Amino acid sequence: MLTHLSVHNIATVEQLELEPAAGLTVITGETGAGKSVLMDALSLALGERADSTVIRAGAERAQVQATFDVRQLPAVRAWLEERELDQGDEVQLRRTLRPDGRSRAWINGSTMPLNDIRELGDLLINIHSQHEHQALLRRDAQRALLDSFAGADNAADRTRSQWQQWQQARQALTSARDQSREQHDRIELVRFQLEELDALALAEGELAELEAEHKRLGHAESLIRLCQQSLALLYEQDEHTINDHLSQALGWLGDAAEDDPSLNDVVASVESARLQVEAAADDLRHYLDRLDVDPERLAATEERLSNVYALARKHRVRPEELPERHRSLQDEAHTLTHFDDHLAQLEASEAAAEKRYQDSARKLSTQRRKQAPAMGRGIERYLHDLGIKGARFEVSLTATEPQADGLEQVEFQFSANPGQPLRPLAKVASGGELSRVSLAIQVMCAKVLTVPSLVFDEVDVGVGGGVAEIVGRLLRELGQHAQVLCITHQPQVAALGHRHWHVIKQQSRTSTQTQIQSLDTEQRVQELARMVGGLELTPSTLAHAEEMLAKSQAQP
Repeated sequence: MLTHLSVHNIATVEQLELEPAAGLTVITGETGAGKSVLMDALSLALGERADSTVIRAGAERAQVQATFDVRQLPAVRAWLEERELDQGDEVQLRRTLRPDGRSRAWINGSTMPLNDIRELGDLLINIHSQHEHQALLRRDAQRALLDSFAGADNAADRTRSQWQQWQQARQALTSARDQSREQHDRIELVRFQLEELDALALAEGELAELEAEHKRLGHAESLIRLCQQSLALLYEQDEHTINDHLSQALGWLGDAAEDDPSLNDVVASVESARLQVEAAADDLRHYLDRLDVDPERLAATEERLSNVYALARKHRVRPEELPERHRSLQDEAHTLTHFDDHLAQLEASEAAAEKRYQDSARKLSTQRRKQAPAMGRGIERYLHDLGIKGARFEVSLTATEPQADGLEQVEFQFSANPGQPLRPLAKVASGGELSRVSLAIQVMCAKVLTVPSLVFDEVDVGVGGGVAEIVGRLLRELGQHAQVLCITHQPQVAALGHRHWHVIKQQSRTSTQTQIQSLDTEQRVQELARMVGGLELTPSTLAHAEEMLAKSQAQP
């Protein structure tokens, strides 16, 4: 539930700190005192679009921060954990707004888009006003209320999940069938391409070997000449070879080392060099033995390389990628050859997914159709108690094509007057009627409420006397199951609150400020007396207010 609300620089509020508690909290004040500021602040915190005109005159920014206790809200905790935003037993929403219209929002200190703020807010609190955009008018909200009342939330989630699985299976099957129409032409092309690649039979790494061999064969004459010259200089010419010079130097250094042993390392180095020259000469002899000028081999190598390059261009890959292309086409040919088996598997998977969806959707329909009449009758009884004597209310279920939310469309239908046909709630209910319908629905669904906090804005508009007292009793009853905040002008409703906040406007020549004060028993009597009899508090109005409060607080 909402445990703390901090408001800065919104409308006539400079700074306000509130700590709502469980049960029913009523909010009263004179017209124009600023009761709507609470609604504006909560809406801002919950991610609703905001106009920069709500910023207090002269302020650089407006800010609202709402803290909720989520210990008993597994759906909220799961939502936070999924996004790595969980921080224990509380969640904090913060929103700022600047005069240029820029806005930022946070969840537990992390900047988040407004869509996410609104999504989380829908799990935390419902605001019921007289405006057309409220959730009650949306069919998806009406469906969710019925599912909650019917205890069908899990069945609805399961149906949506199985719908998604069915649609994925259908998409896979559709794509496969589209492919099957092109299968014949494709398999002929793949087979032709495979024949060419099979004929080429280019092995992994063969291209690099071919290119090296081609370069060697193309320069064979030059290689022979250079290697023969090097071999003669190193070892095989008649005199003055490198080996001769190293041998002579080795003899001189050997004699010197006899007189100075420190030259032994130099002697060893020269001896090593002489041995390496001999080894190099030996390697050159072997190389020359293998190296021939072979025009036929060179031509064959050039032809194979030409075939490799041409086929690579044809397949639009690099020459070294041809072996991988070959394997890929072999895999595709296997799939195409066995495509009928693949298609049969997809058809079976799609049929099984549809059956799972249909089974789940039919069970969901059964739960909805079983509970919809009881929900409609219960709401209708509450509407009669709330002063709409001729009201009729029905939870209508209309069969539809299969969809994510089941096999029927859920719609609340309402008629306020005898003889008038039932019509969709959004099209026939006035603002005051809509508020009372909201109240009737919430009380009816109280035992299965998943949203822990409810705010009602002047739910008692257009009623008075005994009906207003019934409104108050229903709100108090609702407060047994949820945290309820209610803005009211009716003393009968205000008297039934577990707590009472009073909105006051303080004005000076240069500023106007709105404050909200928590009233004690004596202050509540005076505020009720003002609501009953106006600004002049007489002994009789005070006595009446005291009696009203005592009687109301005796209610469970």
